[in-house]
Amino acid sequence: MSETMSHASNTGTSCTPTSCVPGSLEAIPHPRISAALSARPHRFRSRIGVGLAGGFYPAPHRYELYLSARCPLSLRVSITLGLLGLRDSVATTLVAIPADTPTAFAALRRAYEATWHHYDGPLTAPALCDRWSGRVVSNHTPDILRDLGDLLTDGAGSHNSPLRPPELAADVDDLRDLLDRELTPGTPSAVRSAALDLLNRQLAAGPYALGKDLTGADVDLWAALVQLEATDDLSAYPLLQDYVRRLDAHPAFHRSL
Repeated sequence: MSETMSHASNTGTSCTPTSCVPGSLEAIPHPRISAALSARPHRFRSRIGVGLAGGFYPAPHRYELYLSARCPLSLRVSITLGLLGLRDSVATTLVAIPADTPTAFAALRRAYEATWHHYDGPLTAPALCDRWSGRVVSNHTPDILRDLGDLLTDGAGSHNSPLRPPELAADVDDLRDLLDRELTPGTPSAVRSAALDLLNRQLAAGPYALGKDLTGADVDLWAALVQLEATDDLSAYPLLQDYVRRLDAHPAFHRSL
């Protein structure tokens, strides 16, 4: 895998630090962004890889994550770092509005500009950056979560993440798609209720989202549920309520950055 960037335009995979608000899985558009989006790439989707082809290969302390303190997607990434024991080997920097975090915001801007000459699109987080080259590897949250789990946990030649076991990988992706499509504050109430009912029944089969073991699906589900607590009453879903309380007690799970 070569160190080149592929560009795509997807929603729901990153937040703008200047405008992300609690309870939303998508960023509010930044006022200066709209014209730039049509002219510039704003989604960077390189991957961390290994092998003779080179690429952004895994190495301790090589990577830095820029996270937005009020972004539920950044919350997912932060929890994943804790569950995988990567907090000491992957640096994290919180970014907010420029006036509050000027140094971090300036560093994030330099990374985007190093990745694309004269970049003038949105500065989004989560953003996984390569400290060696100063460039953005990816600002696509699903890819970041997958690379952290599959590759940065490599300790003995194996890239199988405990949060993404091969036999459940497709199920992890399917649940994430369901959550991002049907369990956000912006989806119709009837759609959210149907999704909550389905998830409540699914938890009858085991203590976690996909059965007996904690996986990346639990990071996604828990983060989605705590975002909904302010607007949705979960009292009709006792298994979901118990699930949120149980994971609240886990040291890797937290409600904010």
